[in-house]
Amino acid sequence: MVAATRDNPEADDFVRLAASHRARSGPDRIALVLNEGRPWRSDFTELEPERGFRRFAIDLRLRVGTDAHAITTFGKAARLDLGPCLPTSTGWEAQISWRAASAAPLFPVFAGHLAVDQSELRIDGLYAPPAGAVGRVADRVLLHAAANWTAHWVLVEIDAAASADLG
Repeated sequence: MVAATRDNPEADDFVRLAASHRARSGPDRIALVLNEGRPWRSDFTELEPERGFRRFAIDLRLRVGTDAHAITTFGKAARLDLGPCLPTSTGWEAQISWRAASAAPLFPVFAGHLAVDQSELRIDGLYAPPAGAVGRVADRVLLHAAANWTAHWVLVEIDAAASADLG
């Protein structure tokens, strides 16, 4: 969690989210898939761009249980915004954010960066738990684990799209 400071007492309202995934695809292939003119998942709907970002209507996924033994999977309609992949000294980076498509005040809003290098994909950023102090308590108990799993799901889906034969 981001600690509050004297200069920024509101910092305690935000929670750091960092997730990574060992990439099967190289950074150039991943950047190509993310920058090309079609959604990188068949069930994503690309919407009108917003402020230079590609915008997708998606169902974010949260699996209860393990990958091998899932009890159930929940989906939530969301809007995912993705900036253009820009080169870095080690690969590529893009701005990424998501928010619920409906009942937005009841769900976290995330904003951060997606980075890819030779070995991994990473998401790093901040989200605001919903409902003020009550939401921050719920985040410590359960929601942060859900946010981490959702970020990991996004990374796995990006890597799967880049690994697939899109030809």
